[in-house]
Parts: sequence; C-alpha cells; structure tokens
Amino acid sequence: MRIGVPKEIKDNENRIAIVPAGVDALVRAGHEVLVEKAGGDGSGIPDRDFVAAGAEVVKDHADVFARADLIMKVKEPLPEEYGLIRKGQVLFTYFHFAASRPLTEAMMATGAVCIAYETVEENGSLPLLTPMSEVAGRMSIQAGAKYLEKPSGGRGVLLGGVPGVPPAEVVILGGGIVGTNAAKMAAGLGAMVVVLDVNLDRMRYLDDVMEPNVTTLFSNPYNIRGACRRADLVVGAVLIPGAKAPALIDRSILREMKPGSVLVDVAVDQGGCAETTRPTTHSKPTYVEEGVLHYCVANMPGAVGRTSTYALTNVTLPYARILADRGWEGAIRSNRALASGANVVRGEVTCRGVAEAFDLAYHDALKGGG
Repeated sequence: MRIGVPKEIKDNENRIAIVPAGVDALVRAGHEVLVEKAGGDGSGIPDRDFVAAGAEVVKDHADVFARADLIMKVKEPLPEEYGLIRKGQVLFTYFHFAASRPLTEAMMATGAVCIAYETVEENGSLPLLTPMSEVAGRMSIQAGAKYLEKPSGGRGVLLGGVPGVPPAEVVILGGGIVGTNAAKMAAGLGAMVVVLDVNLDRMRYLDDVMEPNVTTLFSNPYNIRGACRRADLVVGAVLIPGAKAPALIDRSILREMKPGSVLVDVAVDQGGCAETTRPTTHSKPTYVEEGVLHYCVANMPGAVGRTSTYALTNVTLPYARILADRGWEGAIRSNRALASGANVVRGEVTCRGVAEAFDLAYHDALKGGG
C-alpha cells in the first residue's frame, strides 16, 4: 500500500504522523511511504532522516493526497484539504467529529473512509488518545500558570503561593487521563487541587495515589458551581469517547467566578466543558467571557511537537501496519479496536456518538458502508 504523510497545516501544528522508525517498519513490510517536504521540521526531524529510512519526500501537499491510498495525519483535514480527498481513500487521524457538523458532512461527501484515533478502543482504554491526553493535561497547568499572570490577563496569582500567602485553588473537571496529569502538575507546583468526577472508584484511586494537596469531590451541578466560585484556575478535562463533551459550566457559573480567573478547556476538541468555549489557536490562544480568561487551544500538544510526535507515533504505528497490511475492510473485520475507530465510511456515519450529536443515521461499519 502507498501511505501518504502530509505536512500539517493547522495553526502552529508542529507534529507529524510518522517518524523515521515508522517509515522503516512500513517499508520493510513492503509498503511505500510518501512524506511531504519539511513535514517533520516542527518535530526536529529533517527530510534526510525520512529518506534514509526509505521514504520518498514529496514537494507538493496535493500530490501526497493524490498518490496515497492511506493518509496518515495528526489533525483533522481543514477546508482547504477537503477537495484533495478521494472516494475510498483511507484517512487515519484525529477527527473529533462530534464537535463539528461541517467536518462530518464534508467527510461524508468525500466518500472516504475516516478512522479516528480518538475512538480506537482496546480493553476499555483509548490507546491513541492517551499519550496526547497526558501531554495536554500537563500543558493545561503550564498554560494556566502563565495566564494567571497579570501581564497575560489573569488575576496575578502564583499557583504555589509563597510562605505567608496561600497557593492558588485549581479545579479539575474530570479525573481521567487529562485530569490526572493536570492534577499531578498542579500539585507538584504547590496548588490546592480539587478533582471532580462521577466515578467513585476512580476517585478512590486518585485519593490513594495523589499528594495530600489533591482532594476529590463528586461531580454534580451544585458542587461544580461551588468549586468554580472558589477557583483561580479551572481545567476542563471531561471526555465521553466519540461524543460531544457536556457543557458543565454555564454563563451563570462564570459570572460567580473570580475576575481574572482562568479556564483551560482541554475538552475543546469535543465541543468543550463550558457554554462559552470556542476553539482558539496558538497564535491567538485566549479570550475573555464574563471576566474569565478562556484558553481553548484545540491542538495544545502541537506546541511541543517533538515530544508529542514521538509519544503519538509510538502508539499509532501498530494500527497503521494493520491498515496497510490488510486494507481497511480486512483491518476493521479482524481488529475490534480499529473497528471502533471507524467514524465515517463511504458517506455513512459509523460512530454512534457522532450520529447522536447531529441526529444523523447510524450505520454499522462491519456491515459495509455506502
């Protein structure tokens, strides 16, 4: 199979969907790999390293799409790429369809086979989402600490405080991978951290493993309102795989928060945890609603391209091998994890969460799409 890896064009997206070791593995398996020129620059990987591993470096973005059977990306196709996608072509990337009806309808119109990293599920976990959730969770605290500074628009609070001055209060909505990593970072900086979740077993686990300055609280509207009222920094870390994130924070809650407090909504890819969430970019990362500074960058890990690329490709390569070796139909029939990743297949929605988000018909990918 011919596999194409285009350069990412989303604002400040420095990741790439393959590293030289991945090229080497695919070429050894008998496949061809096309990598767009300078695609690895943001991750510190020069073209010569891809060539040495057996890839063909292609100068033109459109040419990669035109020649490849399987496209491996990091982020969802942007509107300027929609016309490059062919019927029956396989796209393997993060899509987060439930947050965007236009993207969903555009991919349906192409007739492509869209397999989403974020819904590939194996043994109850999301292996292709986990490493980027770890990165984003840790980055959420770095970003929150930065934007709490007065020159950045925040209320001028140091997360860890100093002797004689109390530390900041950090509230984390969700105790999954993002929330756990955010809590670790915030606790390490000395903040007082509250993690809200609805899973009591998860909260028991967090109580056991976290530092004493991390406490847990059952998530319900009353507790969310009270916690946000006291917070200097709120991190949105709720995930419902494949579905739109619940808007747990409405404007009335924001109005009760401290002026200059910060909301970092990591769930923005899935629509966000707040009524006021809208995607931002690394170039223009923040905006203010109801006196609260919102940081809602939709590709946070792209800022640390080298770390993120290697963390991501460590987990995507085995699945890419299955897709390349067996073709998409053989892959999803033989591998339940990849079957769960099939979101849009030849014009039909094959993920229940996406279908429910937009009131579209759901089709079983294993019974054949389109």
